[in-house]
Amino acid sequence: MADGHAGDTAKFTAMADGAQEDWAIIMRHAGPFGRGLPDRVITHLKLLDGDFGGYPVDRLTHSLQSATLAHRDGMDEEYVVCALLHDIGDTLGSANHADIGAAILKPFVSEQNHWMLEHHGIFQGYYFFHYLGLDRDMREKYRGHPNFEYTARFCHRHDQNAFDPAYENMPLEAFVPMVQRVMERPKKSIYLRES
Repeated sequence: MADGHAGDTAKFTAMADGAQEDWAIIMRHAGPFGRGLPDRVITHLKLLDGDFGGYPVDRLTHSLQSATLAHRDGMDEEYVVCALLHDIGDTLGSANHADIGAAILKPFVSEQNHWMLEHHGIFQGYYFFHYLGLDRDMREKYRGHPNFEYTARFCHRHDQNAFDPAYENMPLEAFVPMVQRVMERPKKSIYLRES
């Protein structure tokens, strides 16, 4: 077999023809694959290394600085991981990077942190949209939302100010165990039974 699991693969060629035994095999493989997710996310995050895009620091350094600022500010581990991964979508979703990070972390984080990730691009625009001919107050359409101030605070304290080449960031290795713990098991997913 192509994947090295000869004899341990489902027999169907169309899901409609699958049987319980097929899905038992697939589920045996799903566990180890799922446990590898944090490592795959860190590998993808490393793609930001060396990508400056005109900024004073590369995108990986910005991510590390954002997470370091959050950690040193006493934010909880889930928030720190969100800060680390908030721009992970820059490589594959240049026009909607906030959606990518939010989608990756959605099963593992609170609704508040997910909303912050999903909307941080618009909130971050407060600091530069007017230089691009855009409305810097675009975030105002969310004024009154329960997560408005939380997201504005993230951008102000842990995102817009994370471009300092002289700042001493924590190394990526310091955050890997945090990513592993936060992404250890999903809190919500269509693949989880409701209790």
